[in-house]
Amino acid sequence: MAKRSLPLRTQMADAILELVVQVPASDEPTLQHPAERAHTIARTAARKASLLAGSLSLPPGWLGWVTVLPEMVGVWKLQAQMVSDIAAIYGQHTTLTREHLLYCLFKQLSAQLFRDIAVRMGERVVVRPTTVKVLQALAQKLGGMLAVAALRKGASRFVPLLGAVSVGAYAYYDTLQVAQNAVALFDDKTGA
Repeated sequence: MAKRSLPLRTQMADAILELVVQVPASDEPTLQHPAERAHTIARTAARKASLLAGSLSLPPGWLGWVTVLPEMVGVWKLQAQMVSDIAAIYGQHTTLTREHLLYCLFKQLSAQLFRDIAVRMGERVVVRPTTVKVLQALAQKLGGMLAVAALRKGASRFVPLLGAVSVGAYAYYDTLQVAQNAVALFDDKTGA
């Protein structure tokens, strides 16, 4: 059984690294009072993530399993763009790094993992550039956790309509959590 989960774990790690290797560009201008715009960006991204996740979870049965990884990666890409846009309105886009993206996207999934990494790095949050090896180790750990989440999501594929609604609702909630992580991080940095 461990051999079956290893390829999925590796795929998840690769997807995470591919997602955050480059910081998405943003067309958002820096704002003096960014909170309201951040709220709008978060709600828009949450609706898109919910629609994407719900739509991709509609195929029933085993066919639905094929859509789990594309759904997760698609939602992460929407969330990464949202974090980039939030960083831009807080005037922090030029300092946005892969580590910031990892922190914002996965903080709620693995607070302990990020605390461990932060202690090793000697900082409260992972904000310093790290080596690819550290990012790969982080992605491997996240990949394992996310593989378990993917298996749980896959189970919802057997009840298509109910599964689609629950997956969409979770994507909406998770995207709002990512937005909160980003706002807290960039609001802290600007002192706004």
